[in-house]
Amino acid sequence: MLRRHLGLSLSLSVLTGLLFPIFLSTPVAQAEEKDPVKCRQIKSVAQTPKKVTPPTTLLKRGPRVITLQTNCGNIEIKTFFRDAPVTLTVLATLMNAGYYNRTSCHRLTTDGIYVVQCGDPTATGMGDPGFRYKDENLPKAEEENYPRGTVAMANSGSPGTNGSQFFLVYNDTTLGPNYTIWGEITSGIEILEHIAKGGVKGGGADGTPLRNLVIQRVVVR
Repeated sequence: MLRRHLGLSLSLSVLTGLLFPIFLSTPVAQAEEKDPVKCRQIKSVAQTPKKVTPPTTLLKRGPRVITLQTNCGNIEIKTFFRDAPVTLTVLATLMNAGYYNRTSCHRLTTDGIYVVQCGDPTATGMGDPGFRYKDENLPKAEEENYPRGTVAMANSGSPGTNGSQFFLVYNDTTLGPNYTIWGEITSGIEILEHIAKGGVKGGGADGTPLRNLVIQRVVVR
């Protein structure tokens, strides 16, 4: 009985000695981080901005949520109607008229400021609805005054030059306090991060994004 136990112990020792180095030499599989965003390839063609008559009165009840339905998924924005009633009245008018349908987000910035800019049907950065309106809900002149998730109007930098273009902030950003803040992204910010990871066409930190983001439709509610 004693010999049998010794024999078993020896066999197990030999077996363990054979397996243990093999186990150690086997690399541990590294789980690759999967990108949760899947974009459909859509060919977006630059277009002449649709003519929309500007509103003459403010909405009595402004939109609470605006959803950008894109080729990469939905971006949902909670609006600040009380703070930016003129801006949101104009945007709702444009959105309900189909102004933004099938338009590309034409600009990505990845250094210093972190934004994706949309709202120009011509995809040049020069398109607008043909009218302007005042600034509202401007932040203070301080660091990171446009935090991650902010949605604000783009303009020429001069007061009262808002049109149709807006930008979505995917990382805390510091800018001059010149751009009307009208909403906050509540879901879909990973889409902007996906676009940012793709970088700018031709390299650099500011220009047309390599990964195309197309607004197919906007739902206002």
